[in-house]
Amino acid sequence: MKPVQSSLKKWMEKNENFQENYTRIKNDVLNDPEIKEFLSLHPELAQREIEKNLIKLYEYKSQSKQCDQCSSLGGCKNMLPGYSPILRIENNEIHLSYEKCHSRVAYEKEQQQQNLIQSLYMPKEILEATIDGIDNDPNRSKAIREIIQFLSQVKEGIPKRGLYLYGPFGVGKTYFLGAIANELKKYNISSMLIYMPEFSREIKSSIKDDSINEKIDYFKKADVLMLDDIGAESQSAWFRDEILGAILHYRMMERLPVFFTSNYSMDQLEDHLAKTNRGDIEAVKAGRIMERIRQVSSEVPIFADNRRIK
Repeated sequence: MKPVQSSLKKWMEKNENFQENYTRIKNDVLNDPEIKEFLSLHPELAQREIEKNLIKLYEYKSQSKQCDQCSSLGGCKNMLPGYSPILRIENNEIHLSYEKCHSRVAYEKEQQQQNLIQSLYMPKEILEATIDGIDNDPNRSKAIREIIQFLSQVKEGIPKRGLYLYGPFGVGKTYFLGAIANELKKYNISSMLIYMPEFSREIKSSIKDDSINEKIDYFKKADVLMLDDIGAESQSAWFRDEILGAILHYRMMERLPVFFTSNYSMDQLEDHLAKTNRGDIEAVKAGRIMERIRQVSSEVPIFADNRRIK
């Protein structure tokens, strides 16, 4: 704002034909269609007030209004990039202010939506996944139907159950999670995507810096939690019972959905979780975990072509 006004003043002071140029600029400004309309709506304005605020009117005239002279936010010509000038009258005085332009509003909304997806160790390809990017494979049709049904229910509130997607390597299970997360952000619903093997290591390392309870609490309360490749993490009775069990119990009680991907069916995962790294079999504790998994998700098989070898 000030740079434009001070530059005009300096120009007027140094120009030899000041009066001639001043008159020309004044006429140019006052004949601007938008300024003429603005002044016509306020006939109460004294001529002295108009003269006193000629620099403000010149500044308004020289700026792009709501992107009408800008190709993009990055190419904004205004001195306050992303902001559009507004003229208003208060107490019979002319005031000039700025509001966010359409491009900046759209950009900030996009950034806000991007922040709704948080991930631990998920590749960029997954974070950019879309529903339209899912292969139209008949073997994925049941999973796609379940996903569409879940998303259709989101309009009325977050469903209490997610999906447990299982099948062999490379059938696109993780891609499904990314696509769902990107659809959910359109409804301003946040998602937390976690790659289970790295998550297990992350939690164990958190014991050293006393951040473990804070992290567990965060995962408990995420709008939608997504656990990728459950069963692939290093097997530990402590992680199964104290970490995974605590998170799933909270979400089951609060009716918050969880999405899973796994190479194991639910029955196979139960057998896997029953085996500890000491070689013991703890069927009851594994069954307790599986009961929580069944409460927060519905099992959906995916047996399609391996996309990784195409």
